[in-house]
Amino acid sequence: MARFKGIDKTEFLDNRQIHGHGFKLLDDAMLFLQRHLPVAGRIQAGLFERVDEPLFPVAALREALVNAICHRDYSHPGGGISLAIYDDRLEIWSDGTLPFGLRVEDLKQDHLSRPRNPLVAGVFYRRGLFEQWGRGTQKIVELCVKAGHPEPEFIEQAGAVGVRFLPSSYIAPNRVAHDLTSRQRQILQILSGDKFPLRDIMKRLTSPPASATVRDDLYHLKRMGLIELKGRGRGAIWVLVTPGE
Repeated sequence: MARFKGIDKTEFLDNRQIHGHGFKLLDDAMLFLQRHLPVAGRIQAGLFERVDEPLFPVAALREALVNAICHRDYSHPGGGISLAIYDDRLEIWSDGTLPFGLRVEDLKQDHLSRPRNPLVAGVFYRRGLFEQWGRGTQKIVELCVKAGHPEPEFIEQAGAVGVRFLPSSYIAPNRVAHDLTSRQRQILQILSGDKFPLRDIMKRLTSPPASATVRDDLYHLKRMGLIELKGRGRGAIWVLVTPGE
């Protein structure tokens, strides 16, 4: 399990290897996700307080991990299951190809449940953690779409099967050439929603410092190519630079 800096495997913030029975692996992986995933707040009808939840639906993440445990090819020596969190996505990979002629495109459609390891799948089913009707992968898609995210991607590559969760909104990077401060990341999140002049950015910051300090942050982010300044004087606004522009 790893929480990487940025969008590749160059550096990581946390890196762990765990061993144990299937239920322990599932519990430890879910704790790792709770520790490292951003928390999204929402207002729920009938409740006075805001509801804070991980970025991706907990049920979808648990389903993906259970699938990885139940369908892994345990005949591969040295094989395993990997959980990787990046700034722009989350991936869960399991050793082994799709069993019994299944294709990745079948996973988003109705298909028969054909677990590679029926005894393991049976144990997880009796614990209420495994779907025997072949709807587990469809459930993952439905939960993510309902939460406002793009459909997850199912991938078969180099003898392994993975699922890639993609967020619906911009996630500010932890590092671009240099580590970014929490305030610089907050500025990026603010500009991901709209373009703003300095004074409006100041209003949206948590415990904003002096305007000169925020201005220094803005120009630092501009030098790294993350944002740009449009216009001049009091009408100047800061804009997020999106990939490909």
